[in-house]
Amino acid sequence: MIKTVPLLDQYAGPFFATVFLVLLFLGWKFPLRRAHFSKLSRLIRNAVFSVPGFALARISLVPIPILVSVWAARHHIGLLRLLPLPPWLAVIAGVLVMDYVYWWWHVALHRLSFLWRFHNVHHSDLDMDVSTGIRFHFGEVILSIPLRVVTVLVFGIGLWALVAFEFFFETLNLFEHSNWRLPLGVERLLNHCLVTPRMHGIHHSIVQRETNSNWGVIFCWWDKLHRTLRRDIPQDAITIGVAAYRDESELTTGKLFLLPFREQRPWRLPDGQVPDRAPRPSDESVP
Repeated sequence: MIKTVPLLDQYAGPFFATVFLVLLFLGWKFPLRRAHFSKLSRLIRNAVFSVPGFALARISLVPIPILVSVWAARHHIGLLRLLPLPPWLAVIAGVLVMDYVYWWWHVALHRLSFLWRFHNVHHSDLDMDVSTGIRFHFGEVILSIPLRVVTVLVFGIGLWALVAFEFFFETLNLFEHSNWRLPLGVERLLNHCLVTPRMHGIHHSIVQRETNSNWGVIFCWWDKLHRTLRRDIPQDAITIGVAAYRDESELTTGKLFLLPFREQRPWRLPDGQVPDRAPRPSDESVP
């Protein structure tokens, strides 16, 4: 157990850095949406802004749940441990439970005004690519730690289930935020299971009804279950961001750190209009 986090650092760090760079290249070579703002300045801003969150994840978000998981295993605590599951099935069950809990957490980040203050920083990015996937306020990271601890204790999430969840969570988080235009047939195939860039692009729309959909991180099954899945908006029709924050000068690194502690604006454009669009239900992703 003591060696677990250093091993994650040794292998996971280079792996996720490689995934980030590959997706950055693919988003540049095969763009899904046209960029409206400087790619380089956004990349630098999002990378610098992510440093405190990465540091907190290293010292708390990952190791604390791991320690709690090991302690819970020693004391046979958690609902999953009441079931006679073989180890491989316990890992799968743990990943599914963690992802479903994070689906609800994502809903709460949007629905609860206090949590939205921090999550707003992520959504206020005026374009979206893989660097958006690391643009999270350190306050949101801190607030998610008790969620992970409670989930581990209540359900008895095992160590390897946590490691597997972290791997898929971080990989899919980068993938779905990327600006990579997959062939539509490939994306529709992945849509049977996973959250994809087209799906998550709709979630980052300035139309609030569209933002309030596609809450999933790894699996899209939860949105299908709760009827919040949307795949009906063409990517070239989507404007990325939050309606009330359209000026790049208001979204500098320093101002992003302060954004959760300032008065939050209602969901309308600076000219007072509320962006809207009539839904066009579709069972399959559209271009």
